[in-house]
Amino acid sequence: MLVARCPAKINLTLHILGRRGDGYHELESLVAFTGAGDTLTLLPGPELSLDISGPTAPAAGGGNDNLVLRAARNLAARIDGLTLGAFRLEKRLPVAAGIGGGSSDAAAALRLLARANGLAPDDPRLHDAARATGADVPVCLGARARMMRGAGETLGEALRLPLLPAVLINPGVPVETRPVFARLGLQPGERLGGAAHPEIACGASAGELWSNLAKGRNDLEDAACLQAPVIVDVLAVLRAARGCKLARMSGSGATCFALFAAPGAAARAACAIRAQHPEWWVKTAALR
Repeated sequence: MLVARCPAKINLTLHILGRRGDGYHELESLVAFTGAGDTLTLLPGPELSLDISGPTAPAAGGGNDNLVLRAARNLAARIDGLTLGAFRLEKRLPVAAGIGGGSSDAAAALRLLARANGLAPDDPRLHDAARATGADVPVCLGARARMMRGAGETLGEALRLPLLPAVLINPGVPVETRPVFARLGLQPGERLGGAAHPEIACGASAGELWSNLAKGRNDLEDAACLQAPVIVDVLAVLRAARGCKLARMSGSGATCFALFAAPGAAARAACAIRAQHPEWWVKTAALR
């Protein structure tokens, strides 16, 4: 039995540059990952299957369109005789939440199949299969902080970030990505104005990183708040938390995050928010 973790992906920034001629939106995003999330196991064998359990399993969708199975089929289409097997997914991350849960599950499936078949982690067929599976799957393959550009296909080098203690909140409202992008109203070939993304240097000091993060933004935040107004409430709660240095929405929502200077401050804030809003999914995390 092979085991892989499927950490949540957090968009610390998300700048939309415009919409390309092929219809995809062009973006620049600084992405980081949590230390925990879903768990995926693989029992190698000739047949491909998927069993899903866990607290958020009912919303994950266990049909043939699940991203774990889609990723496996995309890799099998590129490698003759690929050993497949029985996947089991323990689903803990909220679904349609802007934190790449399904994409991280798919990336973990590709990593497990690579191990089962003796493929190198940088085998180009893995990255081809990731791109064919979904826009966020390539960045989830390495699960390391880095810049993501284009429609998700262009990745920067892995970055060493200072410790980023965080509180994550999802209010339990699924937000579909497509309608959020549609609310931007961009036509193919149209550009969206805004300040350029700040340069993020590998090994930057905590002060430099905080300064650059403050110059960034999430261009989908307003559109997502129209789609799910509860996001406004979540952001207000996070920004009011003692010790919060920055609060922002991740991806296309509805999950939001707040960054703190120390893990203790994040833990205290999460405890207080959880007591006030027991219906929300509230987690602490150390982003990397």
